[in-house]
Amino acid sequence: MAGEPLPYAALDQLFRTARTYNGYLDRPVSAEQLHAIWDLMKFGPTSANQMPARILWLTTPEAKGRLAQHAGGNGDKIRKAPVSVVIAMDEDFHEHLPWLFPHTDARAWFLGEEKEALRKASAFRNSTLQGAYFIMAARALGLDTGPMSGFDNAAVDAEFFAAEPNWKSNFISTLGYGDPATIFGRSPRPEFEVFNRVL
Repeated sequence: MAGEPLPYAALDQLFRTARTYNGYLDRPVSAEQLHAIWDLMKFGPTSANQMPARILWLTTPEAKGRLAQHAGGNGDKIRKAPVSVVIAMDEDFHEHLPWLFPHTDARAWFLGEEKEALRKASAFRNSTLQGAYFIMAARALGLDTGPMSGFDNAAVDAEFFAAEPNWKSNFISTLGYGDPATIFGRSPRPEFEVFNRVL
């Protein structure tokens, strides 16, 4: 079924006027909203429906503090946000492929030590895609995000994923209703001709 272009206002909310926020208004984000984000982002495509992302939603001061201690200069952003999020990846995602991608034996594509590099690359690529879907789903639902790197991945993994050693942090984000006072002017967004080629 062919789709129709979204209204101009929807494209603004998703792309043109959406921003990355450094701080948030004093408005709570509910558990129902977290579920709603997942229920949209899970439909974004990943290779062979791998869905390697594992999402850790930090909603309490204690949980956000545990993350903030490993985030250097981003610690205050994490502590003050209504919700902070770890987008992680399961490097053993292939064990779930028999039910996530039942059309063929996709699990076999990733078995064995010789496939370790392939597994890791695929987990990273596809969990990064899912992280982007998280951002767009949040925007679609009227929320804002502050995705960031600049943290100690190994320390975060030890802090939160000791019981799941094959889960590795990819990036982190804050989540809430963005405070316009916390953003800078928009950085350049080049015209099509600058970074694109059509052959």
